[in-house]
Amino acid sequence: MTDTFRLTMAQLNPTVGDLHGNAAKALDAWRAGKEAGADLVALPEMFITGYQTQDLILKPAFINAAVAQINALAEQCADGPALAIGGPCPDGTKLHNSYYLLQGGKVAAVTHKYYLPNYNVFDEVRLFSRDQLQGPVNVNGVRIGMPICEDAWYPDVVEAMEESGAEIIVVPNGSPYFRNKFETRLNKMVARVVETGLPLVYLNMVGGQDDQVFDGGSFVMNPHGRPAVQLPVFVEVISTVEFTRGDDGWVAQEGDFAQHPGEWEQDYRVMVEALRDYCRKTGFGKVLLGMSGGIDSALVATIATDALGAENVRCVMLPSEYTSQHSLEDAEACANALGVHYDYVPIAEGRAAITNTLAPLFEGRDADLTEENIQSRLRGLLLMALSNKFGEMLLTTGNKSEVAVGYATIYGDMAGGYNPIKDLYKTRVFETCRWRNANHRTWMNGPEGEVIPDRIITKPPSAELRDDQKDSDSLPDYPVLDAILDILVDQDGSIADCVAAGYAAEDAKRVQHLVYISEYKRFQSAPGARLTPRAFWLDRRYPIANRWRDQG
Repeated sequence: MTDTFRLTMAQLNPTVGDLHGNAAKALDAWRAGKEAGADLVALPEMFITGYQTQDLILKPAFINAAVAQINALAEQCADGPALAIGGPCPDGTKLHNSYYLLQGGKVAAVTHKYYLPNYNVFDEVRLFSRDQLQGPVNVNGVRIGMPICEDAWYPDVVEAMEESGAEIIVVPNGSPYFRNKFETRLNKMVARVVETGLPLVYLNMVGGQDDQVFDGGSFVMNPHGRPAVQLPVFVEVISTVEFTRGDDGWVAQEGDFAQHPGEWEQDYRVMVEALRDYCRKTGFGKVLLGMSGGIDSALVATIATDALGAENVRCVMLPSEYTSQHSLEDAEACANALGVHYDYVPIAEGRAAITNTLAPLFEGRDADLTEENIQSRLRGLLLMALSNKFGEMLLTTGNKSEVAVGYATIYGDMAGGYNPIKDLYKTRVFETCRWRNANHRTWMNGPEGEVIPDRIITKPPSAELRDDQKDSDSLPDYPVLDAILDILVDQDGSIADCVAAGYAAEDAKRVQHLVYISEYKRFQSAPGARLTPRAFWLDRRYPIANRWRDQG
């Protein structure tokens, strides 16, 4: 009877659609496992295709190519440890999210996902079919239960595997980050371990995919919830853990144990990794952004520099007559501190030409928001021209507070391909800037020290589209606005909930109205890094035409 079992965990970063590249990563992990004397090398959920594939997985040619790649991988990995890898499994008219066990040059077993998540960013009910509960698979005489991601969040699947003779539980995951999610995962897995009395391996992928970042943090837990291994977050790691069999069953030996950083660092790293992988996986090597001298563009410039390096970031100041001297100085100071390329492109001449062109049509009408938005849209036009000319992706810089209430100009400052701070409320923008000024890590490509001048952080925010303009002229102060938005958006609360929390009903109703009428803007906005379970895009899907309002 086998008394030891070695498992190699491959916490890796796949790319959606890159079947050959993902297979190559899997093969490298298998070779590392073979060298470590592993019995089994495990990769995350849907690794061969990348995750999430969304409707790409419904394309028959893609499914067939993925299955062919898995079969080819099985042949390549015939002489050595078993390889477990996630991928699609067609079954007649059905399609499953499955976990393949490759051994002896062939597919030795396939486990299908039972619980299909259909909330937040997940839409698996429309993509995959549910199968019956399954038992464990045999790897070198050891029965391994392989519940896929969501299957381990409920007792049924793991319990069925334990009752069918499972000795070790291996959970492959494609679990994206949101703030403080690790504790939720840990609590769920502790419950499974306590219920079954079996050791459990939680294996999560890493890397960015559109708005989502998979944060890794894989771990191994022994019976009664005792941790044995904990891998770092956000980085690719291949780590081997050894299990030994005693009188009470299998126990994992203590191994690598990485301490995870706090939520401020994790949030910041998500924004960096999201942009880094978005550029890498879409083929952009360089980015540019409008540098206004305000806090949002300063933070985005810093994130971009940390993600891509200063040599790959262009900041452009596009001043009008309303741009203050402070903003001119602050924008240049921040760009210099970061070491990025800095351009100065006044918009006065272009704005005059547009004003003259429209003058016959606007004759007899007072200047209003229209003229303010022309400035923003002219900046968007110029930035997109630079993007086209130099092949640099334009970043947009609206924070979650502005995105929520539509305090942004569509086809103007909303122009761009990606928004790193889309899910970061304004009040957190301030604190994130302070955190970055005080902290530097090896994964940051930008310089150490105060890269965002203190005056940018402390001055009153302004769009500077008219004389003496401040954000507070049009919106409640940001601490109030963000608190109301947290209740209405993040908690799906009501006007009554806002009032109960101490906010004025008129403020809450006004914010609610702005959120609803801005839906069409968000529908056309750039994707951005997801930090919370209620990020704007897949987490929150509302109709554009909508007359309902909560009257409190």
